[in-house]
Amino acid sequence: MRYTLRQLEVFVAVGCCESVSQAAKMLSLSQSAASTALGGFERQFNSQLLDRVGKTLRLNELGQQLLPKAVELLDRAREIEDLLQGKSGLGAIEIGATLTIGNYLATLIVASFLQQHPESRIRLQVHNTATIVQQVAHYELDLGLIEGDCHHPDLETQRWVEDELVVFCAPHYHLAKRDGITLGALAAEPWIMREHGSATRETLDHAMRHQDKGDHPVSLNIRLELEHTEAIKRAVEFGLGIGCISRLALHEAFRRGSLVPIATPYLDLRRQFQFVWHKQKYQTAGMREFLALCRTLTAGVTRSDEIQLPFIV
Repeated sequence: MRYTLRQLEVFVAVGCCESVSQAAKMLSLSQSAASTALGGFERQFNSQLLDRVGKTLRLNELGQQLLPKAVELLDRAREIEDLLQGKSGLGAIEIGATLTIGNYLATLIVASFLQQHPESRIRLQVHNTATIVQQVAHYELDLGLIEGDCHHPDLETQRWVEDELVVFCAPHYHLAKRDGITLGALAAEPWIMREHGSATRETLDHAMRHQDKGDHPVSLNIRLELEHTEAIKRAVEFGLGIGCISRLALHEAFRRGSLVPIATPYLDLRRQFQFVWHKQKYQTAGMREFLALCRTLTAGVTRSDEIQLPFIV
């Protein structure tokens, strides 16, 4: 063959990073070595694969066609290398999970996976849904575990288990254990919220928009935005306002009584945990095994907070 796996590796890295310097850093190469490998690859076939747009490099049409094939070939090459080296593990997997899944489910699945396959390696990244979707679309992650909807045309999703958000407050808060709280009164309370781009915020915003009556749109009084569910729980415990996150994340707090739910029968706060991967992504044996463990964890349950977990902090 007229090309090498190293050339393909550099091409994939540059295509994903849209920068030779960033790709070189990711591959632990000098910038000149990465640039030489990419330039040589293009010259060998008298083909241009990337266009310079401002300060970034963008895949052209040929480059976009080549990228998924190159990623698949590299994945298969790594499997061959592991096999020839006598490794019994399932290689390395890049997993991305959104906050609730990452904090309460993914770490348990990763631990189980590594116990069963000690020679394997997993890198778990935890971000909001928008970031995970973008990383999967750019082949930076092999697999995403997300809490919200994904409409990216290049990605495939598969339903996992249903989840439900719940509005909550501290037990000493004036709304605690009160019935018949109107939507208007609820919206006027100070809210402690997740940031835009999170599936939790998207689900709540969608539920509130569904209650809009045209001339009287419902607008929340947002006092504080935080990126972490645990920080939201602490702020609500201190009485700064009310919050809305997954019932899974509140399971132990409700059991202890440090937080209490607020009844909102007029809001549909259901959502779906989903798997997401690139449509053209080759599914390695490690990916298939990880997905199987995810399904095993949720076998026989209809909602995420019914999953039997060893503990939730």
